Amino acid sequence: MTPKTTDAKAGAPRGSLGALALGALGVVYGDIGTSPLYTLKTALEWAGGSATPAVALGMLSLIIWTLLITTSIKYVAVVMRADNEGEGGILALMSLLGVKHGARLGIIAIGALGAALLYGDGAITPAISVMSALEGLKLPFPAIAPYIVPLSVMVLLGVFALQPLGSARIGKLFGPIMTVWFITIGALGLGGLLRYPGVLAAIDPRYGLDYLFTHGFAGFLVLGAVFLCATGAEALYADMGHFGPRPIRTAWYGLVLPMLVLNYAGQTAAVIAGGVAADANPFFSLCPGPLQAPLVLLATIATIIASQAIISGAFSMTRQAIQLGLCPRLNITQTSAEGYGQIYVGFVNWTLMALTLTLTIAFRSSDNLAAAFGIAVSLTMLLTSILMFRAMRDVWRWSLALSLAAAGVFIVVDLSFVAANLMKLFEGGWVPLIVAAIIFFLMWTWREGREAMIAQLERDTLPLSLFIKQAAGKPRVEGAAVYMTSRTDVAPVPLLHNLKHNKVLHERIVLLYVTTENVPRVVARRRIEVRHLEENFHSVVARYGFMEQPNIPKALARCAAQQLSFNMMDTSFFVGRFIIAPAKGSRWRRIKVKIFAIMHRNALSATEFFAIPPDRVVELGGRIEI
Repeated sequence: MTPKTTDAKAGAPRGSLGALALGALGVVYGDIGTSPLYTLKTALEWAGGSATPAVALGMLSLIIWTLLITTSIKYVAVVMRADNEGEGGILALMSLLGVKHGARLGIIAIGALGAALLYGDGAITPAISVMSALEGLKLPFPAIAPYIVPLSVMVLLGVFALQPLGSARIGKLFGPIMTVWFITIGALGLGGLLRYPGVLAAIDPRYGLDYLFTHGFAGFLVLGAVFLCATGAEALYADMGHFGPRPIRTAWYGLVLPMLVLNYAGQTAAVIAGGVAADANPFFSLCPGPLQAPLVLLATIATIIASQAIISGAFSMTRQAIQLGLCPRLNITQTSAEGYGQIYVGFVNWTLMALTLTLTIAFRSSDNLAAAFGIAVSLTMLLTSILMFRAMRDVWRWSLALSLAAAGVFIVVDLSFVAANLMKLFEGGWVPLIVAAIIFFLMWTWREGREAMIAQLERDTLPLSLFIKQAAGKPRVEGAAVYMTSRTDVAPVPLLHNLKHNKVLHERIVLLYVTTENVPRVVARRRIEVRHLEENFHSVVARYGFMEQPNIPKALARCAAQQLSFNMMDTSFFVGRFIIAPAKGSRWRRIKVKIFAIMHRNALSATEFFAIPPDRVVELGGRIEI
C-alpha cells in the first residue's frame, strides 16, 4: 500500500489533498474500478441473454443506483464517519463499539464473521479480475481462448510470488496508473454514449424498478449480478486509515464515480445500438480494434493493482485479528520503514494463493466465477450495516427512530443483495461461504481456547501481594527478570515455576503486562506505565493499538523515564510454553480443544512475536487441561 507519514495524532495521514487522493486511487479503488470488466456482461447473461433496450436500460439504472445508494451514500457519506481514531474496516468498527474481554459476544461474533467473509472475497477477487481482463484477448485473437486459464495462473503466481518483497517501491505508481485507467474507461464510455445518448434516461430510478417488478424471479435474480458493481465498496472503509476520509471522498466524487457511470452508460449504449456480439464483453466492444490489445494490457495491470490492494488488506486485517485475540500469533514482516501498512504475512499470502489458483483452475472463466463472487461481500456489507446501527445508538447517540430509519434502509438494500446472491449458492456461491465458515470456526475456537487457557493459568497462581510477602528473604541473584503476565494483580505461573525449581529469585523482578486497546495506535505518552512495588518488584503495563506490532525491548527502553532502566545483557525474559490437553467434557468440546492445541502449538512464539532477544529468553513449560 502507499506509504504515509504521521503527525502528532497517531496514525493520521499527512500530505496534500491531491497527493492523498491520488494514492487512494491506487489502493482503495482497484476493486470497484475494475468491476466494469464483468458487471454488465454478467447482469445481461443472468437476465437470460436478452439485450432489448428496456432490459439494458433497466440494468444500467440498477447499476447506477447501486453505486449511489450502497457506495456514495452508505459508505462514503455515512459509514466512513464511524472511524476508530482514523481507522476503518469491520474489525475496527467492532473494536469501536467497545468489545473486549468477553463483552458483547454478539458484536464480536459479527465482526469475526465479517472478517472471515472478507478472506473468502480476497481469494475470489484476484481470480475474477485477472481472468476478466485476459478474456479481452479473445476479441482480437480468438485462437488464444484455450490459453486464458494458463495465462491467468501465470499472472496470479507472479502477483503472490512478489508479495514478500513488499509493494512500497511500486506503490507510488499505483495512483497514476489507476488514474489513467479511470480516464480511459470514461473516454471509452463517452464514445459509446455518443452512439446512443438516450441511455442517460436510466438515471431515472423508475427504469430499474420497472425491470425488477415486471420480470418476476429473473428480475430479482439479476440483483446478484448488479451487485458486482459495488463489490469494492467495503475497501473504501477498510483502507480509510491510510489516506483519511476527505481524500477518499474527493477521489470518489471527483473521478471514480463519474468515470464508472460513463463507462456503464457507454456499454449499455453499445448493447442497444447492436454493436456487441451475443457472446462478447460489452466493455471491450467499446474499444477500436487496433487498441484492444493495449487495453487488455492496461486492464491486466489494473486488475493486478486491485489484487494487490485486496491481498494487502488481508494482511492488515490479520494483524488486527491477532491483536484483538481472534487469531494465533503469525510471523509479520514489515516491508517498508516508511509505510506502516506495508506488511507481509507469509501464511496468509500462500493460503490465499492456493485458494485463488484453485478457483481459477476449477471455474475456468470469469462468467463461472461471477456466481461465487459477491455473496461474501454482500454478507459483510449486511453485517457492517448491523454494526452501524449499534454505532448510531452507542457512539453517535442518535435516537432509536432515526437509527432504525437510517440503518434500516441500508439493511433492506443489503438483504436484497444477499438474498439474490444466495440464489447462486449451488453454482459456486458455496465456495466463499465454506471458506468463511472454516475461518470463523477457527477464530472462535482460538478465542474460546485462549480465554479458557488464561482462566486455568490464573487458577493455578496466587495474589501478587501475597507472593511478594512470601518472597521476602528468599535468595536473590544478580540481574533483572522480566515475566510476561496476563494480569497485574497475580503472580505469573512461570515465576512460580522458577522459584519452585531453581529456589532463587532475581534481584529485580518485572511483571510485564501487554494489552491491546480498542484504538488503532496508542500515543507515545500512554505506551508505558510503571508501578514500583515492594521487595524490588515492578509492574509494567505496555499498551498497543490493534494496528501496532509490539516490540518489548523498545517498550522497556521507555521505562527509563519512570525510574526503571534495563541493560539487555543483564536481563532475562521468562515466558510460558504450555502443552494443551482436553479435560473431561463432551466429544465436541474435546475436538475443539484439540484444534486449539494444534493452533497454539504452531503459533509464533512470544519471543518472535514480541521481538524479544532470543538469547535472553528462558521458557518454562507445563501442561494445562482445558
